[in-house]
Amino acid sequence: MVASHQLAMGNGSIKAPQPENRFPASGLKVEPPASTSWNTETLRLRIAHLEGELAKRDQEFKAQELKLLSLQTELDVKVSQIEKLQDAIGYNNQGCYPPTPKHNGHRLLSVINQGPTRFHRLAVEVHRRLKAKEGVSAEPTSGLFCGGFRTHHLSTERARVRKDSSTKKLINDAIMNNDFLKKLDPQHMREMVECMYERTYTEGQVVIQEGEPGNYLYVLADGLLEVIQNGKLLGEMRPRTAFGELAILYNCKRTATVKAVSKVHIWALDRQTFQSIMMKSTQATQEEYFSFLRSVSLLRDLPEEKLAKIVDCLEIDYFDKGEYIIREGEEGNTFFIIAKGEEVRRLRERIAVIPTHDPFQDLKVIATLGMGGFGRVELVKLTDEDTTFALKCIKKKHIVDTRQQEHIYSEKNILQQTNSQFIVRLFRTFRDDKYVYLLMEACLGGELWSILRDMSYFEEQTGRFCIACVLEAFDYLHTRGIIYRDLKPENLLLGAEGYVKMADFGFAKRIGMGKKTWTFCGTPEYVAPEVIMNKGHDFGADCWSLGILIYELLTGSPPFSGTDPIKIYTMVLHGIEKVDFPKRISKRPDDLIRRLCKLNPVDRLGNKKNGIIDIKKHKWFQGFNWEGLRRQKLISPLKREVKCSEGPMDHSHFDTFPPELEDPPDELSGWDKDF
Repeated sequence: MVASHQLAMGNGSIKAPQPENRFPASGLKVEPPASTSWNTETLRLRIAHLEGELAKRDQEFKAQELKLLSLQTELDVKVSQIEKLQDAIGYNNQGCYPPTPKHNGHRLLSVINQGPTRFHRLAVEVHRRLKAKEGVSAEPTSGLFCGGFRTHHLSTERARVRKDSSTKKLINDAIMNNDFLKKLDPQHMREMVECMYERTYTEGQVVIQEGEPGNYLYVLADGLLEVIQNGKLLGEMRPRTAFGELAILYNCKRTATVKAVSKVHIWALDRQTFQSIMMKSTQATQEEYFSFLRSVSLLRDLPEEKLAKIVDCLEIDYFDKGEYIIREGEEGNTFFIIAKGEEVRRLRERIAVIPTHDPFQDLKVIATLGMGGFGRVELVKLTDEDTTFALKCIKKKHIVDTRQQEHIYSEKNILQQTNSQFIVRLFRTFRDDKYVYLLMEACLGGELWSILRDMSYFEEQTGRFCIACVLEAFDYLHTRGIIYRDLKPENLLLGAEGYVKMADFGFAKRIGMGKKTWTFCGTPEYVAPEVIMNKGHDFGADCWSLGILIYELLTGSPPFSGTDPIKIYTMVLHGIEKVDFPKRISKRPDDLIRRLCKLNPVDRLGNKKNGIIDIKKHKWFQGFNWEGLRRQKLISPLKREVKCSEGPMDHSHFDTFPPELEDPPDELSGWDKDF
């Protein structure tokens, strides 16, 4: 994947390594004699020798095959004995079973789980944005919008469906056979099995329709399914197969059709129930830990946010039957902790008179700075002066369809309350029947992503400067209890002096100190393990994404990448230690990346007592002038000249985008009345 990325970025020519011999698989190397010519007798002897070696290898391979067959037979006998013992002791009634042999259906499942389709693909191709990463999000977990109104989470108790032990075993086997789902905690798996409900489909009936939004995880219990993409049959799925798992994480469109070949029985689980399961179990565990720690006299008066950090450090221990963990009436005093000015006021007065429902009465569009499925970002100017802004125009219909109302309000509220030179400023918001608008600071230096695309990768000095700017933004946000959750080059802009500014706060949320949130959101290549596993996440998720950003800036591509989100998430769960770092990443940034990308959030640099300060003290930043950065006295290695003739209307550092072909439909539900 990296090689193809480098080629796309124009990273020079690549020479294929020359093979040492023509038969590398055999392990035999033919060396000619000292003489430059071969005689018949020498060739005959060499051929006889090689034939003897090949016969010997064939015998060895056959012996190994017989041994493997014997071991497989022995394993099958052991598995059968274990299942009988589990039935005898009632183990199988608990919903926990060893995995059964996997079916060869991973390629089909990968096709179904490709994720959301790209919007405006033609414009994307024309303007070389094929490799731009796309953010994804589930509905906010603090409440769901339905028809413009908020609904509450489903009770998992009411969602449970009675099943016999054989059905539970079948569903559990399917989950354990799935590379992604098998990494869930056992208690979460048991709840999922309990809450899945049955669906029946007749021959020819469609289970999943290509292009339709996905909301369900399925387990095939009986019958046969076929997978079709673009009218082409890709293969079949058989019982004990889980599919469509990406849909329980966030909103995405199906990229293949699944149809019943015969009458089929399927067990299904919707995304809202899955999120409720994950939240309820995690919150219950945290409340239990809080209650326990409050009984310790030493910790009784600790602030809630500090106690929350201790809760994060607690690990589960297991005790044999008969062992006492806590005796009633005893004081709880033992626990284990892992080691642990004026012109601005005038401008605001000027834009305050722009009509709320008709911003274009006072604003003139100069050019389009960006576009996507959400809408467009336009460079606009005041009609009576040359002051420019970036106007983010978001389609209301798209917001409602993806149920992102709460995220949009969160972006508005957070940006209105921020005042940092490392974060894009929001001046005013507007709305009409088709769009909501955010009038923002125009960053005419362009996108960091497009510069990285054109340069292939950054030198270490340039990467360090960019990361330092991001750290200042994170320091500002985290000290105010705000988590960002969508760090990537695509969301970083450059001001006129080449300083990096953080933009796009659609996934940002104020969680407070010591708190967690559960909404699955972010960009697959940058999302942290705890977000994938729905364990609840805090500022540690931003620290993880910072490590990924350092890697991408220095190499040109993130460490975890691919076309299949599920495969990316699986790689993320394996951890950064499984990644081979290229030699161009020197020792110090290598160490920083690994310390930021610890699998356990509490072990990550930047997510401990001193927060972002610990990252600033890392050796990679040794000698860096932080005060000069804050006062913007440093010369940015990314400063780009703005054309004097055009001044604040110069948009030459942005890609060119086509005009909007058609207006979106009206959206009149009224959810944006306070926007």
